[in-house]
Amino acid sequence: MANSVSYEGIKSDADLIAWSRAYCQRVRREYGVSVRFDLVDWDVSHRAKRRAAAVKRPKLDDAAVGERYDWGSLDGSDGRPLRCTVSLTWDAFSAFDRDTWEMTLRHELIHVEQYQRDGTTDHGHAFRERADQLDTDVHCPAFTDPKYVLICGACGCLVARRYQDCKLVEQRQQYRSDCCGASLKLG
Repeated sequence: MANSVSYEGIKSDADLIAWSRAYCQRVRREYGVSVRFDLVDWDVSHRAKRRAAAVKRPKLDDAAVGERYDWGSLDGSDGRPLRCTVSLTWDAFSAFDRDTWEMTLRHELIHVEQYQRDGTTDHGHAFRERADQLDTDVHCPAFTDPKYVLICGACGCLVARRYQDCKLVEQRQQYRSDCCGASLKLG
């Protein structure tokens, strides 16, 4: 399917989905990614602050990465994988340059590929190997500033970013950094 929207012309959720879907279809052809797009829905989040994109899928208790899932074993299944949704984050798209957005999409394609084959996905060894093959990272870069930054009290190294108040932030004196074993400070 030809995409009539240029990357620079993306102005709406529909444009972002159309461009991203077309890019992912090119990646499927060029890199040999085994994904069935007829089983993938797309949406855009305007609320997400920490994830650039995500693959939303049903949790299957007996699924494990690296073990082909028996989709035919599900009640009412015709043997095809259940649908999943690629959720794109508008703020990440707006903050990233084109190369970073494309890298993010390749990352999500790995999740879709694993899910459709194995019934689940993770960032483990198989994901890291596939990420190398698709020239993408295991973790997507941050696109918003965290509300809290925790640093090592001794050397000042970054320990954690938090986007909302939590136990680690409130009780930071009770925790120690991995680098120096020192108490944590707000940066």
